[in-house]
Amino acid sequence: MKLFFLLLFLPFMAVAQEKVDLIIHNATIYSVNAAFDKYEAMAIKNGEIANIGSEKDILNNYKSDNKVDCKGKFVYPGFIDAHCHFSGYALERYLCDLKDLNSYAAVIKKVVDYDKTNKLSWIFGRGWDQNRWKVKEFPTKDTLDKLFPGKIVILERVDGHALLCNQKTLDLAGITVDTKIEGGVIEKKNGKLTGILIDNAMDLAKKVIPTLPEDAATTYLKEVEGECYADGLTGVVDCGVKKSVIDLLKELYNNNELEIGNTLLLANDKETFDTYLKQGPQKYGQLQITGIKLYSDGALGSRGACLLQDYNDKPGHRGLIITPVKEMEAVAALAIKYNWQLCTHAIGDSANRTMLQLYAKYLQNKNDRRWRIEHAQVVAPADLHYFKDYSIIPSVQPTHAISDMPWAIDRLGKERLPHAYAYKDLLQQNGWEPLGTDFPVEAIDPLKTFYTAVYRKNAKGEPKNGFLYENAITKEEALKGMTIWAAKSVFRENEKGSLEKGKDADIVILDRDIMGTEQDAIHAKVLYTIVKGDIKYKYNK
Repeated sequence: MKLFFLLLFLPFMAVAQEKVDLIIHNATIYSVNAAFDKYEAMAIKNGEIANIGSEKDILNNYKSDNKVDCKGKFVYPGFIDAHCHFSGYALERYLCDLKDLNSYAAVIKKVVDYDKTNKLSWIFGRGWDQNRWKVKEFPTKDTLDKLFPGKIVILERVDGHALLCNQKTLDLAGITVDTKIEGGVIEKKNGKLTGILIDNAMDLAKKVIPTLPEDAATTYLKEVEGECYADGLTGVVDCGVKKSVIDLLKELYNNNELEIGNTLLLANDKETFDTYLKQGPQKYGQLQITGIKLYSDGALGSRGACLLQDYNDKPGHRGLIITPVKEMEAVAALAIKYNWQLCTHAIGDSANRTMLQLYAKYLQNKNDRRWRIEHAQVVAPADLHYFKDYSIIPSVQPTHAISDMPWAIDRLGKERLPHAYAYKDLLQQNGWEPLGTDFPVEAIDPLKTFYTAVYRKNAKGEPKNGFLYENAITKEEALKGMTIWAAKSVFRENEKGSLEKGKDADIVILDRDIMGTEQDAIHAKVLYTIVKGDIKYKYNK
C-alpha cells in the first residue's frame, strides 16, 4: 500500500534543479553541430554549456538567478573572424580615417582638419582608394610637402599595400631616387619621387613612426575588443603580430583585461622568430599562437598582386612576389620542424600558384597541418586541385568581392574575372572554408560577411543577380564558415564554433533569423554577445 501511494505521488514531487550561472531560453538556437540541430534553451555554468535542449527540459532541470528570455529571437555560436588585424587596427586607432572619400582633395581636407586636434608629432592616415576618384591614379606628395614640410605624414591606401608620404618622411627614411628594395616599388615620375611606396617599400617609411605609449595601446586594444563584441564577434584570428605586441597581449590576457578569443599568427621578422619560433604553438587560455603569416604578393587594387598574365589595365605589368621564394621555403621548412601552421597572403593567380606548389613540396600529401592560403583571391582553375590534394585551407573574405566589384574587371578582364572570388569552387576542394573580414581593410561586421558570401550583393542589394553569383555559397555554409570552420582553421573546433554540451559558451543573439530571407540577413541586429558565459554586449535601443 505504501509503495502504491509513493508511485501515485511521484509525478507531483519537485525535481531537484541544478544551479547554473545563466539560462538562455524561449529561443531558436542554431547549434551548428554536426547534424545542424536546432534547440530552444541552454544552461551555462563555469563558462561552458552545461546542457542544451528543449525549453521544458532546461527550465525543469536547471535554475539560475540570471536568465535571458529571447522572446523567440535567434541564437548562434559566437562569430569568429578567421582573418583580421585586431591588434594592428587597435594600435593604429588614432589614425586619420580616409575611407569612402571620393577625391584626393577630400583626402587633403580630412588630413588638415584632423591635424587641428592631433596631439601627436606625426600624421598617420589610412583608407584612401584612388579607384573611387574621378581620376583613378595614385596621388603625389606635392600638396603634403607644402602643407606639412616639417612633420612626418604617412597616408596608407585602404588595402594596406601602398602608401603616400611627404618629403620629410622620405628624408627620415633615407629614401632617394636611387633606393631599391626587393619586393617593393618606390614610384618615380620624371625622375623624381612621387611619395608613393608599394608593398615592402612601405616598411622603410613606417619605421620612422614613433612607438605608441603602452597606456594608449592598452586603451585602444580594449576599445577594439568592445567593437568586436558589438558586432557579434567572440573570436578573432590576428594576422602578422610582432613580438612587442605579443608581449603586451599576453600581459593583458593574463590580467583579464582582454577576454575575446584570439589566435595570433606570427609576423615574419627576426625578433619575433628568435623569441617564439622554436617554442612551437602556444596556448594561454583565450589567447593562443598557432601560425606564421607570410606575404607572397600585394593587392589587386594597387596592382601589386602577382598575376600570370599582364594586368588588363596596365599592359606589361604583372605585379610582384614581395617575399623571396627562397625565404618562404626556409620558413616552410621551419614550420614543418616546429609544427606551426603556415598562413600566406596570396592574391594573384601567379602568387597562388607559387604558394600552392611550395606548400605541396613540404606537405607532400593529405595531412592535418591546416596550412592556409589567405585570400586566395584569383586562382587559375588548373591549380584548384592543390587545395584538395594537400589539405590546404582557403581562408577567404567575402566582402572583398563586393568592395572590388566596381573595378575588378578592369584589372583582370572578362576571361580571368570568373576565376576570382571563387568561394564555392574553393570550398568544394576540402568541404570546408573559414571566412573573415580582413578588418580594418573591410568593416568588422561579420553579418556583412554572411550577406556577401550568400547573396553576392552590396548593402543596396546590387547587383540584382549577384556579382559572380555562380560562386555564392549557401546560408548553412556561410554560417559554418563564421563559426565552426573558423574555429577549425586554428585548431579550436573542440572548444569553440558550435553550441554543444561541454564547449565554451560563446554566443550571439540576433533579432532576425539570418537563415531566413535576404532582408533578414542584411538588417539583422546583434542583441547580445556572450563570451564564456559572460554577457559582453547588450543592445540598448
